[in-house]
Amino acid sequence: MVPALILGGIAVVLIIACVVMYNGLVNARMRVKNAWSQIDVQLKRRYDLIPNLVETVKGYAKHEQEVFENVTKARASCISAQGVGEQAKAENMLTKTLKSLFAVSENYPELKANENFKALQEELTATENRISFARQHYNDTTMDYNAKTERVPTNIVASLSGFKPREFFEIELAEEREAVKVQF
Repeated sequence: MVPALILGGIAVVLIIACVVMYNGLVNARMRVKNAWSQIDVQLKRRYDLIPNLVETVKGYAKHEQEVFENVTKARASCISAQGVGEQAKAENMLTKTLKSLFAVSENYPELKANENFKALQEELTATENRISFARQHYNDTTMDYNAKTERVPTNIVASLSGFKPREFFEIELAEEREAVKVQF
C-alpha cells in the first residue's frame, strides 16, 4: 500500500511539473507572437509612409522612374511576405531601395528644403527606430522561447507537444545593419 502511495505521489508531482512546463512554453510562445505583432505594426506604419515619400520626391525628380518603381516593388514584396525569414529578406531589400531614393534626393536641393519632405523624413527615421526596437524585443523573446524549448527537462515536454524553435528577425548584410541615413 505504501509503495503504491509513493508511486502515486511521484506520478502527481511529474504531472504537475509537466503542466507547469507546458504552460511556461505556451506563455513564451505567446510573448513571441506578441513581439512579432509589434514589429508588424511598425512595418505597416513604414509602408504607409513610403507612398507619400515617393510622391513627394516624384514631384522634384520626375526622371528617376526606375528608383520609384524599385521602391514600390520592394514595398509590395514586404507587404506580401510570409514568415519571419521571408519578411526579413524583403525588409532588407526595401531598406536598400529607400537608400537609393534618398541618394536621388541629394541631387535636388529644393526637395531637401521642402517641409513636407522633411516631415516625412523625420517620420521615417522615427519609424526605423521603432522597428529596430521592436526587432530587438522580438529577437529577445524568441531567444527566451528557443532556450525553453532546448533546456532539460522542458525540451522533453516541448518535443512531445510540438513546440518548435522560432526564427530570429535578422538583417543579412553588414551594410544593411546600419540605420537608414538621411542627410539633408
